[in-house]
Amino acid sequence: MTMGEEIQEETELVDEEEGEGEQVRGGQEKAAEEEAGDTEQSAVVAKLREVQDKEFVEVRLPADVVEEAQQVWMAFINSASSREAAGEAIYAALFDSAPSLQSLFKTARSVMAMRFMNGLNSIITAAASPSALKVQVETLGFQHLDLEVTVPRVVIFRDAIIDLFMMEMGTRFTEKAKLGFLAILNYVGGAYIYIRREYAVRIRIINKSWKIANNKTADLAESEENETKEEECMETPEEAVQENLREAARGTEVQAAKASGEAKNKNNMKVPTTFNEMFMFNGAVMGFGQNAWMHMILDQFDDIVTNVANSYRLQEECDVCSLVMAKYKGTINLSEFKAVMLASLRSLVPKDWDGDHEVAWGWLWENVERMLNKLMGKPQVQEKALERLIMSLTEDSVNYLRREVYKRFFALAPAGQDYFKQSTTRLYWIADKVVEMTVDMYREPRKMVEDISALGLRHVGYAIPTEFFAPFVSGAVEVVRSMTTDENA
Repeated sequence: MTMGEEIQEETELVDEEEGEGEQVRGGQEKAAEEEAGDTEQSAVVAKLREVQDKEFVEVRLPADVVEEAQQVWMAFINSASSREAAGEAIYAALFDSAPSLQSLFKTARSVMAMRFMNGLNSIITAAASPSALKVQVETLGFQHLDLEVTVPRVVIFRDAIIDLFMMEMGTRFTEKAKLGFLAILNYVGGAYIYIRREYAVRIRIINKSWKIANNKTADLAESEENETKEEECMETPEEAVQENLREAARGTEVQAAKASGEAKNKNNMKVPTTFNEMFMFNGAVMGFGQNAWMHMILDQFDDIVTNVANSYRLQEECDVCSLVMAKYKGTINLSEFKAVMLASLRSLVPKDWDGDHEVAWGWLWENVERMLNKLMGKPQVQEKALERLIMSLTEDSVNYLRREVYKRFFALAPAGQDYFKQSTTRLYWIADKVVEMTVDMYREPRKMVEDISALGLRHVGYAIPTEFFAPFVSGAVEVVRSMTTDENA
């Protein structure tokens, strides 16, 4: 063997040893990272054995714990006769085991049961992704802003859910699955408390700036009196509004004429002074003037903003808005509305507008957008399913529907019989009217909202307790459910 061959062989041996060393070091580093990750995830689970309401951050739970919880959840759904039955079981567990929480259940039982079902399903499905879980929980927390969520109430809710799974799933509900549900429910409950406490500032910002943007001087006067320092209160609410409008319209000849004392109006252009006017102006400037769907949301936007802290009313407004938008045949890009909205608010509230306003209004629209997207496309399917059901009804089926609606309502709320003392013919007519109005709600949602409001005003004198509304809806839904297998109907 020559000298060159010996050197080459030694070099190859050294390279092989170095390669093996790098693989060993790489394997050790990877093992160390995995061990650190496991330790961190274990610390998260240990921390979430209790409700954490001091912060709201992304959490990564151990993959095996999440997987076990998800498998138990799917097994629970599959063990029930339907998703509605699973929702009813959850509702019953919460309602019966926590009498102190019953006052919070203001919606119809069937509706609330499905909300529990859908809410828990979305949370558990997203548990494997920290970012997706945080977004989902924030969305649900936004819808519970008006509820006083406390740590003791979260514990009652959590324990009722876990007891239900222990009873229904038996040995299938392992310790690992229990740990997963415990951590997830504690995380969600703590997030609700944090969101309600910390986001109250955003709601105040939204309410105050909305009053300024719409020149609501009477409402602004009360706000200014409560929040402005005494030495700053020398400026009247009307002057504050006019100052904001002057800054929004600065540069125009009208304002220049006012400043110089000239009486002549050199420019007949009307300066937008309300949000709707400014929105229409900016929408045209930004090239969105032909987007009719924006006007649909704009017509509803005042009700959406003023009810930002009322989750049930806000959901109703988004429901109506989705029904109206379902009639639009073109493409809808909700992010475009946000761009015009922020541009309009910046113009109308220039004196107070800052980063906090930007965050607050962006947060509001992101949550509204998520609710609208969730409903997008469903009204068309539900309307067709409802029409198919009604067209398929025979005379016997119609009479069954008329009778059963009241039978189930009186079973759920016996005291309701005191308010239905009319003849059978009249009661049947009311039942028919309910079905007719349900169909018309899909066809002409805006008109039906007005008609229902007018109907309510005409019946104010009857002093009917609103507590009867939920059981009446539940009874009607149960009857329809017994007459069809189409869940969309």
